[in-house]
Amino acid sequence: MKEFLNVALPKGRLGERVYAMFAQAGFPCEELLDPKRKLIFENPEAGVRYFWVKPSDVPVYVERGAADVGVAGKDILLEYGPDIYELLDLDVGKCRMCVAAKTGFRDDPDRTLRVATEFPNITRTYYAARSRDIDIIRLHGSIEIAPILDLTDVIVDIVETGTTLRENDLLPIETIVPISARLIANKVSFKFKHEAIQTLYQGLKAQVAAKEAEKK
Repeated sequence: MKEFLNVALPKGRLGERVYAMFAQAGFPCEELLDPKRKLIFENPEAGVRYFWVKPSDVPVYVERGAADVGVAGKDILLEYGPDIYELLDLDVGKCRMCVAAKTGFRDDPDRTLRVATEFPNITRTYYAARSRDIDIIRLHGSIEIAPILDLTDVIVDIVETGTTLRENDLLPIETIVPISARLIANKVSFKFKHEAIQTLYQGLKAQVAAKEAEKK
């Protein structure tokens, strides 16, 4: 029996999409598609064990060694800075981290900029590089309301289509960084389970390359 490669997948559509890539790379587990409420799934023949976790928790499981590899958004990696290896951009779950404000907003550099966000570290780093004095107000969800109610001047948030912003009379005014899902690995596992991780990496890399070739 093969040693298990432990994989932390983010719950939701992204995790399901990524699992399809893992299965194609040689690590299938049909039990994973069962709609029951199980959280851990194994395929001894393929030597893989999957488990679903909250997206923001994936790097914690990987960094602490409960998972050998996982998939996390670049936003989560930038925000928390886990001590892991970032192996591959999977080219899925694509969006961008943006600064957004009410239509017609004009920044006054002589006053502190009030910023609402769920990503204080990304926000702080971005504005520090611009020597901009800011006041971060950390909110959790529906932060588009903050500028509308004059709680803040701008927000820093993930933008996918921009529909929610437009519906609330907001516009993205600056892009901080593009976001996509990344394959990450525990540093110890990368050494001791290198063969399995390398097999997975090569299988996923081939799929990303094929996708890029189709675009050309």
